[in-house]
Amino acid sequence: MSKRTEQLGHEIQRILGEIIQYELKDPRVGFATVVGVEVTADLQIARVRISVMGTPEERRETMAALEHAKGFLRRRLAEELNYLRYVPELRLILDTSVDYSLHIDEVLRRAAAERASASPTQPEGDTTSE
Repeated sequence: MSKRTEQLGHEIQRILGEIIQYELKDPRVGFATVVGVEVTADLQIARVRISVMGTPEERRETMAALEHAKGFLRRRLAEELNYLRYVPELRLILDTSVDYSLHIDEVLRRAAAERASASPTQPEGDTTSE
């Protein structure tokens, strides 16, 4: 990825994040965050990774609402990026990496709790088992 496409990706991420948070009025859009944007070298396509909090059904509804709003998002993006001759086509992708991180965190927390609750059964200094 070139420095130009990387910078453009960061700029698109910032702008789309603000538009989704402050301008979209669709009630189906839940808690959605733009977590990354990768722009192709020819600047024709922007893959927008979006993290959505909520149930699987709420995620589907949010992604459907964002898909429906793609024209609006791209139009607003064109207004903000008026120095570009062509605004990339938006490809919205549900990003589940945050979910995976939360899952791993929960597994580690449970393991630590189990370890902590199992420890007090043996007196301090006693290494023999009964």
